[in-house]
Amino acid sequence: MATLAPNPTPARPSLFNLPNQLTASRAVLSVVLFALIAWHEWVWCTVVFAGAAVTDWLDGYLARKQGLTSTLGRVLDPLVDKVLVCGAYIFLLPEKEAGLAAWMVTLVVARELVITGLRSFMESRSATFGADWLGKIKMVLQCAALLAIFVALYAIAEDWSADARSFFAVTRDVLIYAMLLATALSGLQYLWRAALLLKVEE
Repeated sequence: MATLAPNPTPARPSLFNLPNQLTASRAVLSVVLFALIAWHEWVWCTVVFAGAAVTDWLDGYLARKQGLTSTLGRVLDPLVDKVLVCGAYIFLLPEKEAGLAAWMVTLVVARELVITGLRSFMESRSATFGADWLGKIKMVLQCAALLAIFVALYAIAEDWSADARSFFAVTRDVLIYAMLLATALSGLQYLWRAALLLKVEE
């Protein structure tokens, strides 16, 4: 009587797969961006940050499309995002024309640190605690605000017309405050979700 061969264990995706390589490249682009901010190279800041944002979308898309999701990718991808975004805001803070205040950058960084720690705690208790729609809107607005800041700074550096500088300054400020509102609300939403999950466990 023939015996059935045991099913082979599915191969685990390589840690050095393309999505993880894109995530690592975004970490390198973060360092490049910080240097460009320090050198006031606003056009290149826009190009490099836009490129980093594209890799953020692309690595997630490829991981899902090709079934290359991994624990390393789940941890590394949001961590690199936070380094990129928080670092950019921190490096921009000394620029008086960036439209940023210390409390704004503190809110962004504090939210990311608190929610990252909270997510790790909740997932250690086997609770699903991924990003939701408000968290994704927050990320989009954080990126949009940074791009608007770079363009506004370039307009000032190149002495564009007063109307153009005013337009980009207003656009920058609207996006900054929209980003801050989304950042605060998404942080509160995560805290509320965590409180509900912990209450159920009691």
